[in-house]
Amino acid sequence: MNILSMDVLYREYKQDVYCYLMYLSRNHHDAEDLMQETFARACNKLEVNEGKKTKSWLLRVAHNAYIDKLRKESRSSAYENEFFYNYPSEDTPESDMVRQENRKELYKHLSLLSPNQQHAVLLYDIHGFSYQESADLMGVSLSHFKILLYRARQRLRSGKVSA
Repeated sequence: MNILSMDVLYREYKQDVYCYLMYLSRNHHDAEDLMQETFARACNKLEVNEGKKTKSWLLRVAHNAYIDKLRKESRSSAYENEFFYNYPSEDTPESDMVRQENRKELYKHLSLLSPNQQHAVLLYDIHGFSYQESADLMGVSLSHFKILLYRARQRLRSGKVSA
């Protein structure tokens, strides 16, 4: 098979294959993906098809690609995009930008604390662990954890952050 014959085949039959797949799948994106799959499969079997009616052969390849896609989808449990439309996102580009800037500012201030104080603030104030859970995660006593957290907060409030 030469590239020129595949190119001619694609230009001549792409619209027919796309319309057929659009009818089957009723989805523009699926039809485009399946059309690419069809021509990829056809490219591998072009010499085998010599002498057959090309259009009907391509539509059979397209049909088989569609059936394979259905079988593959039936084995997996993925949600269609429409499922997620019911859950509106409150995120806007502006809120994302503000969140990123706040996060950078927080990490800038935390980076000036001692490592133990950073850890204490992150565990308790950011991740929401209890005093006891945080102390256990850090491997310190509860009273030592409370002192670390208190001193870290004092440094952050005073603006006198030094390691």
